[in-house]
Amino acid sequence: MKRKLWKRVIALGIAAAVIMTGLPATAYAASDAAVSAVDTAIGTVTKARIDAILNDTAQYLYKTVSDPQVASIGGEWAVIGLARSGYDVPDSWYETYYTNLEEYTVKKEGVLHKKKYTDYSRVTVALSAIGGDPRDVAGYDLLKPLGDFDKTIWQGINGPIWALIALDTANYEIPVNGEAEVQATRDKYIAEILRRQLNDGGFSLTGGKNEATKNETADADITGMALQALAKYQDRADVKAATEKALACLSKMQASDAGFSSYNTSNVESCVQVIVALNELGISLNDSRFVKNGTTLVDNMLTYYVKGNGFVHTLDGGGSDLMSTEQAFYGLVSIQRALEGKNSLYRMSDAKERIGEADNAGTGNETAGETEAKGLAGKHEDVKIVPVIQAKSFADVQNHENKKAIEALASRGIISGRGADKFDPDATMTRAEFAAIVVNALGLELERVDTFTDVDTNKWYSGFVGTAYRYGIVKGTSATTFNPNGTITKQEAATMVVNAAKLCGMDTEMTMAEAQNILSQFPDYVQSSGWARTFLGFCYDQDILSQDDMTLEPKRNVKRCEIAEMLYRMMDGAKLL
Repeated sequence: MKRKLWKRVIALGIAAAVIMTGLPATAYAASDAAVSAVDTAIGTVTKARIDAILNDTAQYLYKTVSDPQVASIGGEWAVIGLARSGYDVPDSWYETYYTNLEEYTVKKEGVLHKKKYTDYSRVTVALSAIGGDPRDVAGYDLLKPLGDFDKTIWQGINGPIWALIALDTANYEIPVNGEAEVQATRDKYIAEILRRQLNDGGFSLTGGKNEATKNETADADITGMALQALAKYQDRADVKAATEKALACLSKMQASDAGFSSYNTSNVESCVQVIVALNELGISLNDSRFVKNGTTLVDNMLTYYVKGNGFVHTLDGGGSDLMSTEQAFYGLVSIQRALEGKNSLYRMSDAKERIGEADNAGTGNETAGETEAKGLAGKHEDVKIVPVIQAKSFADVQNHENKKAIEALASRGIISGRGADKFDPDATMTRAEFAAIVVNALGLELERVDTFTDVDTNKWYSGFVGTAYRYGIVKGTSATTFNPNGTITKQEAATMVVNAAKLCGMDTEMTMAEAQNILSQFPDYVQSSGWARTFLGFCYDQDILSQDDMTLEPKRNVKRCEIAEMLYRMMDGAKLL
């Protein structure tokens, strides 16, 4: 079933409210130590399975959110999840988000929203996760609005919940807001949340405006988030009592399949919020209160998982949903951190600085031989990391869309120009030239293979062709010929890049049905050769080729700049840059 609009609006408001920062050392400041219960598995779900699904979802999320914005979908939630996970994301991706945030903040003159103060909280949490400071974004203090109590709680319970989570992520002091009629304090935010607790022990989005509403029942999402906010204040008797009532309420609300519903609809997000709440409280996900018929919360959450495509909102809801995927992903991160005994999701004293030192590959800022790449675990033992030798650029690529890829490869000696200061980006490439650059990219040692009668052993490309053939990267045009001077087509380039990707440890398996599903977006995909479709499909699925293309043009001669881009993206995906 499709998600109703009002459900999505509520969820967007909730998601927007989630991104907050830290808290100061006060009487109620929480310990930064790991608090989650350490289990070796959740029911029958092993850590190995959690890691595998987390990595698959991270890859999908990183690929899908290629340009993170200031937004509750495709923005801060992706930043938070990836930053708090063990997934390897280039710092340049986080730099992109921060640049977008600065530009947005300047455009809005520091006012992210006049009414919805959860926007400030969401951004604060994201910045805390990547080592940023919300108190100075392009000269604006984005934490200061949370010092205004009345304006922060205007949204309802979301306001104080996410203000506390945000302030506590990095132990920020409550900002003094001279424009506020009522200066906010942590005590005031805690009291506001407790005041809104319902008679059944839970919390809802609109309940308790004046006093706990007698006939209103709890919502799992809001109850879970309220517990996340209160988790660091369990030394207070009133908070502890409220927490126990809320936990009892959630246990009673939980369905027989261990899932949760919101507005009478079972969904993954509700399950996630309860999982995160338990982990923030340090309660084992194996706790008997939350295991129903031998099924755990994690079992239920994983029923919404779609391999290679994230998570769906409901089990009858069709394809993957980015909002559901982002929330499920940080739920996975919360689980992973609990299993590893690390600080919980929102205790960010261990956050790594992700901004300030962007990925400099191809920018001319590298030093000779410097590299942090390690490659994938499954790469062939002969594949080696190729370090930067000397910064290199060309006059004819300064304003070119593939400039970064060309410079990154040239600076490593992988690809050469056609003159001292000329790359000739729009020229075609021969099969022999391609063999050379792919062998260079993988750091393979040259060897001659006297297989092809048209490959003269005295030619410069003989060793490259022989090596590429030996490792299965290229094939001949026949049993005895290679056609070294023939130009390479797009589908041929895709095939060879995928062969190289497999050698680098990437999982390149793809069925013909999966490939056709990806390629069918292009009106001319039927012009591709049958043997090339799974290779083309993989390249588009892994963003080696851009899905922004309007047509496939599989048999068009590919340009030097395009091959540089394809190889650069493959190497990035294979952790060779």
